[in-house]
Amino acid sequence: MSTAASSVPPTPVATRAWWPAIGLVALVWAGLVLLLWPSAASMVAVWNSSETYTHGYVVLPIALWLIWRARHAAMATPAAPDWRALALVAALAGLWLAGRVVGAQVVEHYALVGLALATVWALLGVHLVLALLFPLFYLLLMVPSGDSLIAPMIDFTADFTIFTLRLLDFPVYREGNFFSIPSGDWSVVEACSGIRYFLSSIVLGWLYAYLTYRTWWKRVAFGVAAIVVPILANGLRAVIIVLIGHYSGMTLAVGVDHLIYGWVWFGIVMLAMFWVGARWREDEDSGATPPAPVAPRIGWRMPVAVLALVALFPAYEGMLNAREPAPSPLAAVAAPTGWRDADTPLADWKPRWLGMDDERAASHARDDARVDLHLFWYGAQDQDSELISSQNILAHEKDEIWRVTRDRAIVVDLGGERLPLRQAELVDKRSSQRLLVWYWNRIGGRDYNNPFRAKLDLARDKLLGQGDAGAAVIVAAPWLDKPDEAETVLRAYVEALRPDLNRLLDGAGQ
Repeated sequence: MSTAASSVPPTPVATRAWWPAIGLVALVWAGLVLLLWPSAASMVAVWNSSETYTHGYVVLPIALWLIWRARHAAMATPAAPDWRALALVAALAGLWLAGRVVGAQVVEHYALVGLALATVWALLGVHLVLALLFPLFYLLLMVPSGDSLIAPMIDFTADFTIFTLRLLDFPVYREGNFFSIPSGDWSVVEACSGIRYFLSSIVLGWLYAYLTYRTWWKRVAFGVAAIVVPILANGLRAVIIVLIGHYSGMTLAVGVDHLIYGWVWFGIVMLAMFWVGARWREDEDSGATPPAPVAPRIGWRMPVAVLALVALFPAYEGMLNAREPAPSPLAAVAAPTGWRDADTPLADWKPRWLGMDDERAASHARDDARVDLHLFWYGAQDQDSELISSQNILAHEKDEIWRVTRDRAIVVDLGGERLPLRQAELVDKRSSQRLLVWYWNRIGGRDYNNPFRAKLDLARDKLLGQGDAGAAVIVAAPWLDKPDEAETVLRAYVEALRPDLNRLLDGAGQ
């Protein structure tokens, strides 16, 4: 026997015993994907359609590599089925169903990945989950989420940019997230929000923190830095872009090139962050002897129980979706008492709502007051027909005519009755015509200006087998000097409109 051959230890039986356990986990994961296929397919579709979320493709390979890297500690952990995990499996499957019935894809996706993590607990126990805590939870970064952060990040970038420009003695005229300096006009839109840099920084920064440090507080500190730094860096990026445009006579950084400058700037920021973080790195002891593996306890009852339990929820979803859509009442909507039909709309603006079953537009007048009314009816809501959706907007950021300069949630007192709604200001870039818009959603006899509250109530109603019909109500009036002019008109119009409109909407939705 040669010396080289004698130095290789035989493969322990306990190590070989882990392969069936790994196979069972993979089998159940595949079963989850098949059972909840629409959610898995939609997650991949988002990766394909949005550059913001393409990092989802690399998260799974990275997480699997991290698990392989920690295999010695994992195999030394006692592993056995844990029936307590079925409670979490049921809760996550219920969360998936709630997200599914109201078309909240981000909820579906988090629930799907969460079920994959709960499967590891169910099949191999909580101790193994703790041994692989970071690699497993790193999988959550696959979920394409972050759309809700875009608006506040746009606002922060606009505030930061304008504040800095004024510190540099630039005269700035601001209207919402649009602003002007003597050399030209600028706008902070979705591409300027920094959401791509923010999400990429989290994916890279958290991985770096896990691999570079052993102390928990150092990992947490660098993880927090990976969140904060890109937000501040994006504000500086926006300022630099404006300054480049200004001092180049608006010939540089005013087109697609400013996106290129942004990625170059992001690369510099990330390299600087990693360079600073490396000063406190903590290397692993590569000479340490791996712990002895422990054979896991496995069986077929738990995988069958997990898949059977999860299968109940898409089956119940099919029963809920068998309901017929509620008929539209919009044809019966007439001018409110004291108002008359106008011959032409007051503006060529139309809200951008999608997937509705019916819509109605009307213009009404009383004396010199004018109001445009837009109604969108959703008789049955699903993924392609959602009343509450980020795709339903007053005007697209790239609209060549109309732009939204302000949009906020308010509550209006109408004769002692409180109406929650959103108030927005729109301007026509051609003629400077201005509109004050009030809009809200009516679902199940309740009015909403908060999409999250509406989604929660809608999920509850649908899971209980109740109807999900609803409508978007949008009214607009013009103003010249102050929005208060239009507010007075809208208040009188809505107060006259709501009694009959609510009766029609609520009656159709029952």
